[in-house]
Amino acid sequence: MPERTRPIRKEICLNETEWNIILHKMQQLRTRNFGAYARKMLIDGYIIQVDYTEQKKLAAAVNRIAANINHICRRINQTGHFFEDDVTELKERVGEVWELLKQYQKEEL
Repeated sequence: MPERTRPIRKEICLNETEWNIILHKMQQLRTRNFGAYARKMLIDGYIIQVDYTEQKKLAAAVNRIAANINHICRRINQTGHFFEDDVTELKERVGEVWELLKQYQKEEL
């Protein structure tokens, strides 16, 4: 068929689950034409790109706090004493986490 309006052919491979999901979505749109559905989704569909930079910073800060707490607990278990400097450091780390959360909330709102 040399006179096709769409001469470029693309082929995809799907498993049963993926195909069933596509069929379900086609039913929701009340269409039976897979080619039309695929073209519409590929051309008009949108891409969601999420930036996890702030979440990674927050996770790192929480990890540092957890490591400090673990270190302090080991020392308390060994000596039976704790130091004010350790408590102060933990409070500072918790403050860092709160600041990251506040910044993240401001950006989201």
